[in-house]
Amino acid sequence: MMSKLLQSVALASSMMLAATAVQAQELKIGYVNSERVLREANLAKAAQIKLETEFGKREKDLRDLEARLRGAAEKLEKDAPTLSEAEKNRRQRDVVEQERDLQRKRREWQEDLTQRKNEELSVVVEKANKVIKQIFDAEKYDLILQDAIHFSARVDITKKVIDALNAQK
Repeated sequence: MMSKLLQSVALASSMMLAATAVQAQELKIGYVNSERVLREANLAKAAQIKLETEFGKREKDLRDLEARLRGAAEKLEKDAPTLSEAEKNRRQRDVVEQERDLQRKRREWQEDLTQRKNEELSVVVEKANKVIKQIFDAEKYDLILQDAIHFSARVDITKKVIDALNAQK
């Protein structure tokens, strides 16, 4: 019984010594808001412009197709009382088929856009991670966190990361 008590006291003492050593050796911690980096870094802005250029025409074509479909549906509704049953059914099938085509094209556009966005953002994330690692090494951080729930402005190095990314060629 006495030896277990002594072991417990020894364990508690060594834990207190370790805690004191950690407190004496101050930790250097940094925090990076990756969402802000992806929103504000010039590289991320350039990627966004590139995507808008690449997918803008298709998006406009989809809006035009949607407007034409809406016009065809309105015309069918307006003309329906004067159309024969066969003509009305044919036009309804055309409108339904155009709607399916629009949905398919919109889905393909969205999938292509998502894939390209992921490709472009992965390049930005990779470069941002390299910059974070350089800051970590150069300024001798013990820990750098990304995306914390709560953080102090004192440990936020997001602006430093954005500035370093923007300084790269």
